[in-house]
Amino acid sequence: MQTRYTNKEIWHIAYPILISLLMETMIGMTDTAFLGRVGEVELGASAIAGVFYMVIFMVAFGFSIGTQILIARRNGEQQYKEIGELFYQAIYFQIGLAAIMFLLSYFFSPLILKRIVSSEHIYEAATGYLHWRVFGAFFSFCAVIFRAFFLGTTQTKTLTLNSIVMVLSNIVFNYILIFGNFGFPALGIEGAAIGSSLAELVSLIFFIVYTRNHIDGRKYGLGRIPRFKPEVLKRMLNVSFWTMIQNFISLSTWFLFFLYIEHLGERALAITNIVRSVSGILFMMLMAFASTCGSLVSNLIGAGHAESVPATIRQHLRLAYLFVLPLAGLFSLFPCQILSIYTDIPELQQAAVHSQWVMCFAYLFLVPANIYFQAVSGTGNTRMALRLELSTLVIYVAYITLIILYLKVDVALCWTSEIVYGNFLFLLCYRYMKKGEWSGNRI
Repeated sequence: MQTRYTNKEIWHIAYPILISLLMETMIGMTDTAFLGRVGEVELGASAIAGVFYMVIFMVAFGFSIGTQILIARRNGEQQYKEIGELFYQAIYFQIGLAAIMFLLSYFFSPLILKRIVSSEHIYEAATGYLHWRVFGAFFSFCAVIFRAFFLGTTQTKTLTLNSIVMVLSNIVFNYILIFGNFGFPALGIEGAAIGSSLAELVSLIFFIVYTRNHIDGRKYGLGRIPRFKPEVLKRMLNVSFWTMIQNFISLSTWFLFFLYIEHLGERALAITNIVRSVSGILFMMLMAFASTCGSLVSNLIGAGHAESVPATIRQHLRLAYLFVLPLAGLFSLFPCQILSIYTDIPELQQAAVHSQWVMCFAYLFLVPANIYFQAVSGTGNTRMALRLELSTLVIYVAYITLIILYLKVDVALCWTSEIVYGNFLFLLCYRYMKKGEWSGNRI
């Protein structure tokens, strides 16, 4: 089978996504790097609170993935005017969703954490972080719709510029607020939360200004702000609702993983947070190609070239391996040098080495799993994507419950759960794409 895109064309779409995702990951990395110099309690608490916030955020991100799939399909069909209507209805929805999530988190997250976190020190630090972090929902929920627009229309270079601005802002805010520089009080972990929220505000402002000045509003129907149209939103939710549920459940099980680890002790939780940050670099590189694959699959089907989809998926798989595996090898060969970025505590660095090795090995299985999963989503059958993810997560949760909660294995062995997850997700998604029942799917 012939592909419709050369490797160079895929790279031109993927590399700005890669840069933007790496920059977004650096938000968490800079928080970890700064808090790793404050203390192990703050480092562990930021893991619990950070993943808790990500569970909330992934509901909005799931809606943006559905929006991206629809925008990409209209872009492939050259129905550009409809893109603006999708964009604005998505913004309206995200503002309302942000308000609901903010209120629920602000009032109920302390009660939830009190029941599930065993360490009083971790609980106090985590609630302090979340108290300020949830304000960022109003900015990040809207920003991901801009991201969906630029991904769906394959104008991905903008994401690079935005991410650079956001990361630099976060570094400055963290430096000022965590340690109390330039006359500001030293706020510790709460300063990290305020800094991240402010960085998301800067990101949203950048998207708005850039879109007004550099995007053809008339072409994409962005020039006139329409009224709220429930019938359009209903059609969007037919696709997006399933990605919202899938992302929420997926991150909830990731949160469960951290909760289980917290019961192994504060040191184990600190190790897991550091390794999570290192893994974020590899995962974002993988997701750059996976997101590109999902977007191009949707564009190909919209343009009537469904026969090119299988070859395009394999093309993305080869490219993802080409970039991810050498970096994983580098992280495995020089673990202490990488870990020293996140903490200056020698004992903590040494304790995290084995976990980092297992995490790097897991990417042999995570690469094909995520490429094929995004391809399934790109076909528009997001309900099937949810079914495949749920089936995998049942096995994943059973596995982590056994090895962490009951067997209480070493923290490095806990990371083998990523291998289990990757294997089962790949097998299920590969089987679905191989059957070819998706080729005539219309959205």
